[in-house]
Amino acid sequence: MNQLFNLFNPVPLVRALGNSLRGLAQAVKSERAFQQELVLAIVGVIAAFLLTDVSTERALLIGSLAIVLIVELVNSAIEAAVDRIGMDISPLSKRAKDMGSAAVLLSVVTVTIIWVIILV
Repeated sequence: MNQLFNLFNPVPLVRALGNSLRGLAQAVKSERAFQQELVLAIVGVIAAFLLTDVSTERALLIGSLAIVLIVELVNSAIEAAVDRIGMDISPLSKRAKDMGSAAVLLSVVTVTIIWVIILV
């Protein structure tokens, strides 16, 4: 019975939410690329409501913008972890950072394709 209570204990969930919100705030404060993408996402959400009346299309437009923000957060986390390990130049560190950057690029290309397909 105690294990069942622990499964539904809200305290760890509240702590996790706090950690998530701190991470988001840190990205907004200190990550230039995230700041730029957040501004574009806000503009994009407004545009999605102005440019289409179909809920499914809006969801795709807005969801694709959210994916860019999510991938940018993961990329920033990769960069922070690599930098924490050491600032010396390492082929593996470069590879990790480049792959994180490539993931952001692919998410931006995907957003562009989705927006063009839906709006053109």
